[in-house]
Amino acid sequence: MVKFKDSTEFALFKIMKFLVSFLPRTICLALGGFVGRFLYHVDKKHRQRALSNLKNALGDRISSSDLKRTAKSCFKHFGCVFVDILKIRYLSRDTINKLLIVEGEEHLQESLLQGKGALLFSAHFGNWEMAPAFLSRKGMLNVVARPLDNRFLEEELKKIRTRLGAKVIYKHQAARPLLRALKANEMAAILIDQNVIRSQAVFVDFFGKPAATTPSLATFFLKTQAPLIPVFCYPASHRRYHLSIHKPLEITLTGKEETDVLKITQLCTKIVQNQIEKIPNYWFWFHNRWKTRPEGEENIKKETT
Repeated sequence: MVKFKDSTEFALFKIMKFLVSFLPRTICLALGGFVGRFLYHVDKKHRQRALSNLKNALGDRISSSDLKRTAKSCFKHFGCVFVDILKIRYLSRDTINKLLIVEGEEHLQESLLQGKGALLFSAHFGNWEMAPAFLSRKGMLNVVARPLDNRFLEEELKKIRTRLGAKVIYKHQAARPLLRALKANEMAAILIDQNVIRSQAVFVDFFGKPAATTPSLATFFLKTQAPLIPVFCYPASHRRYHLSIHKPLEITLTGKEETDVLKITQLCTKIVQNQIEKIPNYWFWFHNRWKTRPEGEENIKKETT
């Protein structure tokens, strides 16, 4: 049975999709910014979560007025990202290519020459959905994703990702396909900045607070020794995007799997944090990143309530 919420969301999506199909991209981006600012004011739940997350992460570094300004800018940014993702499907491949300013292409090329594939990691930062437009030109790109709760929207998003050259692998069935892909010298991309349930998590420091993080990136690295490469895509001047491909990480392993998984996951998470700190309004602050808590912390809360 189709949920009312899902059907309503899909109807609004179709309206937005229709508008961006014929409007110039500049107007689409302006529309997206307006929608984002509007949601900041009407979506109390996510506004408060964004402000709370910002305060916990950056409160000792910037003023309360700057926190609010950053939160508003975050909503505006992701409104623009949303409409730009929709607009992409109506742009030519040549036009899409011209939107990207690429830095560090040589790091990816040199890594693939090793024949072990490449493990790319990033975050819900900037416009991560644009990165496959370039990356897929360098080889087969496999993207690990969690399906959206709304299956109608998920089908639409999958079509967009496929058009940009990515093969979507859902995370609950990712292990074997990704290992095969890396063995075939393909690329595998994983976003590591979302909360996961405790049974699937390792806890690492993220802005000074333990965050439940997927260990899958570290696990794939230990199994394959594929180069581990940070990749970030974020807005640049003239409504373009800067795609930054970093050098592969150099990691000294201990030989103890549990220790190495934690070490690698913490290192990669710290790189994500450093990128967010540079331009905080480009990150997903309204995501409940610290929802899952370590067992000990949960017990302390129970004892004090």
